[in-house]
Amino acid sequence: MTGQDAHSPPEGFDPRYDVALDARGLRALAHPLRIRLLGLLRGDGPATATGLAQRTGLSSGATSYHLRQLAAAGFVAEDTARGTGRERWWRSVHRRTAFNDMDVARSEPEATLAYLLAVAASHAERTEAAIGSLQTMPAVWQESVGLTDVALRLTPEETGALRRDLREVVARYRRDLVDEPVEAPPGAERVTVIVEILPDPALPSPEHVR
Repeated sequence: MTGQDAHSPPEGFDPRYDVALDARGLRALAHPLRIRLLGLLRGDGPATATGLAQRTGLSSGATSYHLRQLAAAGFVAEDTARGTGRERWWRSVHRRTAFNDMDVARSEPEATLAYLLAVAASHAERTEAAIGSLQTMPAVWQESVGLTDVALRLTPEETGALRRDLREVVARYRRDLVDEPVEAPPGAERVTVIVEILPDPALPSPEHVR
């Protein structure tokens, strides 16, 4: 969600590669497994239901069902160039999902909550996986890991500016895109940056803030 006009595209939005959620898309992604499957296809490239089942610990029947639901909503498509006739390969249609239509959020409150919780669960899962493998990482990578939380007191406008500033910083670094291989120096590995800017529900109401 963004603090922009409800119908304006988010910063850096490119309709050639990105998708803005409408009500149908929101309902399709309001499931943690679908968020996870879509993330795997976007991050690692095309895969089969069996391959994704092995990575998620679920049955191929479950992953096949959710892949079909994602395909019906336009998020994934069959990769016919890789198909062998025995098993279907799937690819992601977009690189990124944007959700900033407040009209949709208000008309679909349950789906909105389920979607945002699924995204948060995906972030937590990736964080836990990285920390779980920390002891086996080379020392230089162990030293690069950082987990930080900072409490700020900001207006909604300042919070939006902070989000844009952080995106500009991240944009200065090399993107890891499966469909656009880039030259990287020796020792470069995939690094995931997770940014969560969240109002604190424990904050006092404005009338009690001096």
